[in-house]
Amino acid sequence: MGNCCSDVGGGMAAVGGTAASAVTGNQNDAVDMFFKSRGIHGLFSQIELSFSASNLRNRDIFSKSDPMVVVYIKERDGAITEVFRTEVVLNSLNPTWITKYTITYHFEVVQTFLFHVFDVDTQFHNVDVKMLKLEEQQSLGEACCALSEIVTKPNRSLTFDLVRREESVTATHSQHRGKLTVHAEECFSSKTTSEMVLRCSDLESKDLFSKSDPFLVISKLVESGISIPVCKTEVLKNDLNPTWKPIFLNIQQVGSKDSPLVIECFNFNSNGKHDLIGKVQKSLADLEKLHSGREGESLFLPTPVGHDFQNKVLKSKLFVDQFSETVQHTFLDYLAAGFELNFMVAIDFTASNGNPRLPDSLHYIDPSGRLNAYQKAIYEVGEVLQFYDADKRFPAWGFGARPIDGPVSHCFNLNGSSNYCEVEGIRGIMMAYTSALFNVSLAGPTLFGHVINKAALIASQSLANDARKYFVLLIITDGVVTDLQETKDALVKASDLPLSILIVGVGGADFKEMEILDADKGERLESSTGRVASRDIVQFVPFRDVQSKSSSQSKGGEISIVQALLAELPTQFLTYMRSRDIKPST
Repeated sequence: MGNCCSDVGGGMAAVGGTAASAVTGNQNDAVDMFFKSRGIHGLFSQIELSFSASNLRNRDIFSKSDPMVVVYIKERDGAITEVFRTEVVLNSLNPTWITKYTITYHFEVVQTFLFHVFDVDTQFHNVDVKMLKLEEQQSLGEACCALSEIVTKPNRSLTFDLVRREESVTATHSQHRGKLTVHAEECFSSKTTSEMVLRCSDLESKDLFSKSDPFLVISKLVESGISIPVCKTEVLKNDLNPTWKPIFLNIQQVGSKDSPLVIECFNFNSNGKHDLIGKVQKSLADLEKLHSGREGESLFLPTPVGHDFQNKVLKSKLFVDQFSETVQHTFLDYLAAGFELNFMVAIDFTASNGNPRLPDSLHYIDPSGRLNAYQKAIYEVGEVLQFYDADKRFPAWGFGARPIDGPVSHCFNLNGSSNYCEVEGIRGIMMAYTSALFNVSLAGPTLFGHVINKAALIASQSLANDARKYFVLLIITDGVVTDLQETKDALVKASDLPLSILIVGVGGADFKEMEILDADKGERLESSTGRVASRDIVQFVPFRDVQSKSSSQSKGGEISIVQALLAELPTQFLTYMRSRDIKPST
C-alpha cells in the first residue's frame, strides 16, 4: 500500500477517526461581527481537503520519496502564509494522505491556496511534521488554485500538474513532476457520529520471524468511484487477534449510514510496502448490524485467477465490539451536482454621475489605473462569481443614457450590439463599460424596472429549459430609483424565478429609500396588485458604508464590498431550490 502512514513513530500512529482529530477552520471574527451587526449571515461551511498524488519524482537514491503536502493561503497581494501540513508517507511515489485540512469556506471571498509537495529526508522521519524545517527538505513541486475551483467540480476533485515555482513563470516546458489531486468534502459537526471498537480474529501472519503488525484503513467510496481514506488505526505489534482503540466516524463524513466503506487490514512494513491481509466492504448500517448480532464478517482477499481477480474468503474475521451513536441539501451539494450561478450586470449611466471626462465624475476613468466605484464593484463581484459560471459569458447592460442618434434607453446592451448582450469574462465587462462611456450621452431618469424584467426573462427562459442555472444581477447606481412601484412589481414577479439581485449604491446620495427594496429590515415587497414577494431576492449595500467600516476591522484595511454584498446569496439560492423542491440529484 505504502500510502497512508503518518510520520509519527515511523508511520505507526492512528490518523483520523479519533476523538481528538477534529480541526476547526479559520474565521475572520472582525468581518463576521460586521456582517452580524447588519443582520447579514454568510455561508461559513467547513470544508475538508484530502490529498493524493501520482507519479511523483523520486528524489531518493536507495528508496522512493517520502512525500508531505504543505498548504499555504495566498493573499491578494501575493503574500503566502503556511496553514497546514499532512503526515509524511514513507516510500511512495503515488501517496494518499490520511490527514485532512479543514477550512471555513466563505462563498463571498476568493480563497486562494498554494499546495507544495516536499520529499522529507530519512533522517527526519521521527520528527513531528510541525517541527520540520522545509528548507532542509527537497521540493517535489507545487500547484495553486482557488477553493471555488475545487468545490464547483462535479466530483469536488481537482488534479494539478506539479511544477517548480520558477518553471510556472519562466519555463515553456515544465519538467515532469507528477500530479496532485485535491478532493473537497463538506463537514457537518452537528451530524451524528458513530463510535466503534473494531477487532479481528485469526489473522494470517505475513512476517517470517514474528506475527503480523496489523492496522486498519477505512475508506469511503464516492460517486465518481474514487476511494477516499477516512482514517487509519494505530499499528498493533505482533498480534493476530487485535482489538484497536475506538474509532469515531461522522455519518456525513462518510456520506450516509448506507454509504459503502472499504475496511482493509494491512501488515505494517517500515519500507512503506504494507501487506494486505484482507478486506471487507460494509456500510455503517451493516457494521451496526454486526454489532447487534454479535457476528463476525469474514475478510476476503482479491486473488488473481487467470486474467481476472476472485475474492478468496479467509478464516480471518472482523468484529464490531462496540457501536453507538435527515439531512438537508447544502449549497455545495448543488454545486457538486452541476448547478451554476450566472452573473449579469446593469450599470447606471444617468447624468447625475457627472461628466465621465472630469475627475469628479463617478464614471471617471483614472489614467493611473485606479478603479472607480463602478469598476471596483464589477471586478470584485465578478471575481467571486466567475468561478460558478461555466462559460463565463456575462449579459451586461446600461440604463439611463442616450445611445448615439437614439432616444434615452433604460436597458441597452453594454457591448453596443443590437443583437446580443453577452461579453466574455470580467475583462469583457470592464472593456464594454469603458467603451460605452464614450459612445452614449448620460441622461435619466433612474429606472430599474426594465433591466430587472430583462434579467427575469432570461431566468424564465432558462427555467423553462430545465437548465441548472441560478442568475445573479448586479445593479450599480448612483441615485434613488425613480420608478419605485414599477421596480417593486418587477421584483415581486421575479421572486418566483431563479434570480437574485444585488444593488450597489455609489456616490453621496441618500439611499434610505433604496433599502425598502431589501427585505432584511422590513416586510417582503408588495406589488401594486397586492401580491407579496414569495421570497427576498434583493441585497442592497451602500458602497460608502462598507468603506467607512474598513479601517479598524479588516487586516487589509478594507472590508470588501463583495463580502457584504454576497453574504446572503447562498441562502437566497437555497430558499428558491427548497421552495420548488429542486434537489441536487445528478
